[in-house]
Amino acid sequence: MKSLLFISVKLTLLCMIFFSGIYTCFIWGIAQAAPNNGKGEIITQDGKTYYANIGQLFTEDRYFNSRPSAVNYNASSTGGSNKAPSNPIYLQEVQNRIDTILVHNPDIDKSDIPSDLVTASGSGIDPNISVQAAMIQIKRISKVRNISEKKLTELINQFTEKPLLGFLGTEKINTLKINLALDNLK
Repeated sequence: MKSLLFISVKLTLLCMIFFSGIYTCFIWGIAQAAPNNGKGEIITQDGKTYYANIGQLFTEDRYFNSRPSAVNYNASSTGGSNKAPSNPIYLQEVQNRIDTILVHNPDIDKSDIPSDLVTASGSGIDPNISVQAAMIQIKRISKVRNISEKKLTELINQFTEKPLLGFLGTEKINTLKINLALDNLK
């Protein structure tokens, strides 16, 4: 019994040293090699600072709407809603989002709405939307900003990020970056 207790204490101390010291320093060291020392992609425009890797709330008709967030875009408390797809409260939230999209984009059909415009991501702060999500918003933005649909399509193509290594993930668009570019269009 004493030998098992001694082994347990040694293993606990070893894990504490490894995970609170060595592992932490190792991850910190990797972050120092990353762009901006692991602090994320920072964009400054018109005297304001934005973090491109954290979702931002865009709901105005003149912008590409962002993906919904289960944590109100608060990076300090990331997470999903953890509600089952059959949960009545969750289903009502999704239906409300669909209704809002249809009111602001009357030219589209309900079946054209991609899931990323009505469901929050697992982190709750996903900064990206799908190309399809951006495409269905072109008519609305074109009318509000008086910009041609062709110009908006070119902007979407310019800001489309390809999958990692060409096959890991899907094409996506960072809503902050494309909306800042919209504000810069003359």
